[in-house]
Amino acid sequence: MNPLAIIFDCGATNVRVVAIDAQGKIEAQQSYPNQTDIDPNFPEGRIWNLDVIWNKLVRACKAVTSQIDPQRIVGVTTTTFGVDGTFVDAQGNLLYPIISWQCSRTVPVLENIDKYLSKSELYSESGVYPYNFNTINKLIWFKENHPEIINKAETFLFMPSLLNMKLTGLKCNDNTMIGTSMLANQSSQNLSKKIFEKLQLSPDIFGRIGNSGDVAGKVTASASQQTGLPEGVPVYLAGHDTQFAIIGSGADINQPVLSSGTWEILMTRSEKTTTSSQEMDLGITTEFDAEKGKYNIGVNYVASGILEWIKNNFYGNLSGSECYETMIREAEQIPQGAEGVRLNPNFYATQGVSGGSIEGLTLNTTRGHIYRAGLEALANKLKEALVSIEKAGKFKAESIICVGGGSKNALWNQIRADVCGIPIKVIEQKETTVLGASFYVFTSAGIFSSIKEAQKIVKQSSIFYPKTKTTSIKS
Repeated sequence: MNPLAIIFDCGATNVRVVAIDAQGKIEAQQSYPNQTDIDPNFPEGRIWNLDVIWNKLVRACKAVTSQIDPQRIVGVTTTTFGVDGTFVDAQGNLLYPIISWQCSRTVPVLENIDKYLSKSELYSESGVYPYNFNTINKLIWFKENHPEIINKAETFLFMPSLLNMKLTGLKCNDNTMIGTSMLANQSSQNLSKKIFEKLQLSPDIFGRIGNSGDVAGKVTASASQQTGLPEGVPVYLAGHDTQFAIIGSGADINQPVLSSGTWEILMTRSEKTTTSSQEMDLGITTEFDAEKGKYNIGVNYVASGILEWIKNNFYGNLSGSECYETMIREAEQIPQGAEGVRLNPNFYATQGVSGGSIEGLTLNTTRGHIYRAGLEALANKLKEALVSIEKAGKFKAESIICVGGGSKNALWNQIRADVCGIPIKVIEQKETTVLGASFYVFTSAGIFSSIKEAQKIVKQSSIFYPKTKTTSIKS
């Protein structure tokens, strides 16, 4: 019997359920769009509606299990975006909606966080870059605005744990999500006593915490009826999608991996980490690797979100594959340097940083110039990120593995290789988050002896070598 893993994959734009075998072949999948809602308790806030998300996943899982033999399923796991979660009571009822990372209510929290700890202290302790959407800012918002919710709560559960609770009836957080929270001690990879003492909160609020591949529970009779999953199938911990995309890429220690989507995240697996002011100045964020005791050193920035903005504003008359093919074809006709057109990719303005811009426009400028300038600006951003993680990790990269939706764009990959001066490797399996999560299901179920053995199934599809000696394109 060819075993299957079922992956519940909850992203910011889509939620889906995937059935994947031990060779990385997806046998069935179903997805539905995902989006935030207005917070009924805080009209200018954005939340995730757990019931809506769960109902979509239930429908997707029913569709998937109807296409396979459910008896082949050896395990289930859930992977989602980081940082987001909420408080639940002893019965598992949500005490407040899940505040989204897209919500701005935590911006003033971060601006005034010095009354608890300075940003440099927090960074030194946790290694996580001080973004306003970090979990710590949500906890402080609750502490300052709704302390009664914390008092009523049994546990704070992150998004994957909330979905696992729907499947198992049990509560268990995972360490990869703890690693995104800015609430943990970097060296011990446990919740930080220092931070919680300063916040005057108890780390016990996060309840049971497990590692990737640990059993969170088993599919209950109720969840089985809703999803079509066999009752009693183990549900294993996965967690933050980025960590599993890196594992699914086949990367070993000191191999940079670019996860290219709405945001780009350049990360490398590392056995060591430093959290000095130098790393903070470089914009480095360090999270916990899926393998306990290791780290993911990385830099985040908006990427395809900018290209989607260009698409919507300059190619709005086209749709689907025709639109993307046209964008690439027109950009290929533009020489390197986009003939003087320069795009500033700081479209996601942060504290002290102004927004993006386009310069060098002339009467001869076409939309192809602007798209090409966008690709080149993001390649330069990648080069800056690469230099930063090389300094932080004290290594020199020989290549970059590129995964995610942005890895499908051959022109962009070639520009990346030219700018960074090293090969860009694209792997055959496109669904690396799902693949990496499945490795933990199959390893925990005894199909593979180790994650390293599971990674042997990852196949390389193409390599983009630098065509020029240029290490940057002026932007």
